[in-house]
Amino acid sequence: MDAKGTLSGLPWWVTWIVIPVIALVVFGGLIASVVGFLIGLLFKVLIFVALVGGVVYLVRRFKAGAAGRSDW
Repeated sequence: MDAKGTLSGLPWWVTWIVIPVIALVVFGGLIASVVGFLIGLLFKVLIFVALVGGVVYLVRRFKAGAAGRSDW
């Protein structure tokens, strides 16, 4: 018997309220850890991009400043 046949005899509130709540209780920790990992990874990627952008900005700024001083 497939899942549709199993769930077809149940009231709507079991299918749409009770089963998702049970899934959240059982897998809630896993879901929270995956979401936390993804948010942490996104934060680290943003920090990486900001640091690399800052280094590129500083190198270009000092490189341009050194080129201007050598003209004297």
